Amino acid sequence: MSIDVIGWDIGGAHLKAVALNEEGYVVHAIQSACPLWQGIGTLTEALDRIAGAYAGAQPRVHAVTMTGELADLFPNRREGVHALIAVMRRRFGSRLLVFAGPAGLLQPDQIGPAHVDRIASANWMASALWAARRCPCGLLVDIGSTTTDVIPFGNGVVHARGYTDHERLRYDELVYTGLLRTPVMTIATSAPFNGHWVPLMNENFATSADIYRLTGELLEYGDQFPAADGGTKDREGSTRRLARMIGMDSESAGTGAWIELARFFRECQTARISRAVHLQLSRLEPAARTPLIGVGIGRFLVEDIGRRLGRDFIDVGDWIPVLPGSAEFAAADCLPAVAVAYLAKAWA
Repeated sequence: MSIDVIGWDIGGAHLKAVALNEEGYVVHAIQSACPLWQGIGTLTEALDRIAGAYAGAQPRVHAVTMTGELADLFPNRREGVHALIAVMRRRFGSRLLVFAGPAGLLQPDQIGPAHVDRIASANWMASALWAARRCPCGLLVDIGSTTTDVIPFGNGVVHARGYTDHERLRYDELVYTGLLRTPVMTIATSAPFNGHWVPLMNENFATSADIYRLTGELLEYGDQFPAADGGTKDREGSTRRLARMIGMDSESAGTGAWIELARFFRECQTARISRAVHLQLSRLEPAARTPLIGVGIGRFLVEDIGRRLGRDFIDVGDWIPVLPGSAEFAAADCLPAVAVAYLAKAWA
């Protein structure tokens, strides 16, 4: 495998890597579970797993962005940034570049105290900068396993009002809901069942992966963590877990009732993301007819939202040149890693 650049996105739950060849084609995209809250060794283990896919390759550059510094393993975000960079530096040495938002890509020796807050949780900015070079204007909506980014851009400029996680939460540019790991109890407080509104149990009995498994929309390859109850990750297991949310056993109702319950939760989650989309669109020029750019494992929901709003939808995968049959994961599921790889290719 001929590899020129590898982009890395270190999340709190997953490590993603995307490799480009000299011509700029994605030759490999992969994701590995990386539960950082269990210890920094989980990053080393994930790197080892991914390294097997790149055996013998000698990339010129490794570019990294992150959100994993938020893991509660670290006492604060600053120490998290330094710890993650240290692991990557030991692995890749002088070939490592770190994405620092407005400061661009930095070699580890160039990173000073003022850069740390720009490195922390900046993967969304890498995606938005890359997208802004591909399209005159757009609203990038990246629905991942845990969170959703909603980022407007136009004329080559990212129009986000926030930068830190705190700021982005305040401006509804970061929505803490995702396709796989979100506890169902955070998606709704009650649900309709058998003609009644039933309050949900405030227990992590089920996650959003169970919802989309029952609606038939879950991409199973992306669901790399155990189910909430440690049980089977199939329709039977998901039905059992959703039933517990309303204090029932799955045998108490037919299959159709549980699918309808899952559809209700899907609607609630879609509505929460739509609310953020509406807010960002309200800031933009109405005549521009800004399209929605769907990113991440949940981008089918972005297409759904765009259809409801009468907006054009663009699947970001249509912008990424991929060698056929080369990627284990869709590159569009890993856009921050794609983006830093292309930024590094241009930088180097």
